[in-house]
This record gives sequence, C-alpha cells and structure tokens, in this order.
Amino acid sequence: MTSVEIAIHAKAHLGECVLWCERSHSLFWTDVEARTLYRWDPRNGARQQWGVPQTLASFALCEREHTVLLALAKGIALLDLRSGAIGPIVPVEGDFPTTRINDGRCDGEGRFVFGTFNRVRGAQAIGAYYRVSPDFSIERLPLPQCTVANGIAFSPNGRIVYFADSPTAEIRCAEYAADGTVGPWRTFVRFREGDGYPDGAAVDADGGVWSAHWDGGCVVRYAPDGTESHRIALPVTRPTCVALGGPEFNELFITTATIGLKEEQLQAQPAAGAILRVPRASRGFPERRFGTA
Repeated sequence: MTSVEIAIHAKAHLGECVLWCERSHSLFWTDVEARTLYRWDPRNGARQQWGVPQTLASFALCEREHTVLLALAKGIALLDLRSGAIGPIVPVEGDFPTTRINDGRCDGEGRFVFGTFNRVRGAQAIGAYYRVSPDFSIERLPLPQCTVANGIAFSPNGRIVYFADSPTAEIRCAEYAADGTVGPWRTFVRFREGDGYPDGAAVDADGGVWSAHWDGGCVVRYAPDGTESHRIALPVTRPTCVALGGPEFNELFITTATIGLKEEQLQAQPAAGAILRVPRASRGFPERRFGTA
C-alpha cells in the first residue's frame, strides 16, 4: 500500500478537490489559481479542461447529467460540461472582500457543504461554513468561524461531518442529521509537531478519514476513533486533497501543489504539482452528488 506513483503530470500551481466520477470512469480536479477544472480518463489518457471566471477551490458532481457544481471564489454556480456554459452565480460573503470559498463536499441528502478562506495572511478567523441546498438556498452552519476551511468530508452513513480550520492543526467533527441539524463540534485529531496542517480529506467505506498533510509530506488515515492507522510518505511536501476512485474504488488519488515553494525545493521534488496515485490503498464508495435524482 506504500507504492506511490505519478498518475498525471498535471504541473498544477495549486491542485485541489480531486473527485472520481464512476459514471464517466474519470478523475476530476481543479487548479485553483489557474481557474480551471480538469477531467482525465485513465482508460485512454484523454484530458479535458474548462476555464471558469473566478478561482475554483472546490466543486461537486451533480445528479443532473453532464453538470458540475462550481464553488467559485465568491459564489456557487452550475457548469454544463458539454457547452461550457456557467449559470447565474449565487453570491457568498459579498460583504467580506478578503474571503473566498475554499473546500466543500456533498452530504448524503444532496446538499453541498463548504467553507471559506481569508486570503489575508495572519488575519482574523472571519470565514464560516455553509450549506447550499438543491434549490440553491444557502444557510450558514453553526460551526466555529475559520481562517482556512478545509477537510470537509462525511462518514459512510452521512451522520458525521469532518472539517478543519487548517491553521489550528486539528481535524474536527460533529454529529450531522438527515434534516441538516448539526451537533456540537469536537476535536477528532490534533496534529503533532512537524506533521504540517490538515488539507483535503476523504472517508473510506470503513469510516477511516484520509487526510492530506500540507507541509507534512504525507497522507494519513485516521480510524473512526481518531487513532492513526496508516501513513503514506510522499515525494512532495504539499499534498492538498485525496479521493478514493478507480474501477474498484480502491485507488487513492492525491492532488499536490507547487505554490510557495522555492526553486531549490522544486528541484528537490519534481513530482510537486502532479496527481499521485496509490494502488490498492483502501475501499471507497461513490462520491455523493449535488441535487436530487
């Protein structure tokens, strides 16, 4: 399970939000600052890309065919993959010019849960976590304010939500009901010194939480009780997000970044910016989709 290979020489500045689509048998990801969504078909190596009008840190597959929900810097919109058309943008945090939408994932009821990121270094935690329903109504969730919302993921039954505010160096969780009620949050995992910061996350079929450790150079699986069960060292220092996919949902895909690395660091880690793959890592399940069938 420790075999790490380069799946795609993506050369991403800030690769993020990697998702496997079982309908098209392909992998989606974004390069945030490049304002581009990508899709790769491992069966023939074909790649497609769609430019978007704002930075794109996360997105969601949709129940509607050929459609993706975009979490743009300042709003939510739908993208038609066939035409490239982007629907009206529903604004988010319009009163906060320094924030943008960051990480997000769909819950079991087809709603997209996401958080925001204050782009001012060392600034106050003025960001928040939100949920957009299939009718495009947006509500703020009763979770703590944040600086860099990350690691949003749900347990296999959808009744626990995991999330992180990266600078706190901990993953948190809360009970999450089908009606949308969110319980009190608690610390799930606190990172050790030198472990970096929690970035994107995914949950496997057994309830294990896979976390990309930004500046930690690894991906770690935490059992449902928060204990570390697996650690995979990577040839890069800045992994950003993880997903379980492939024909049998047992391949771990990892996006990475080159942003902020000095020239000597880039020379020392030529795989930075690539999408990495770990075969036979764990057993996953299909990504939850936005909207209703």
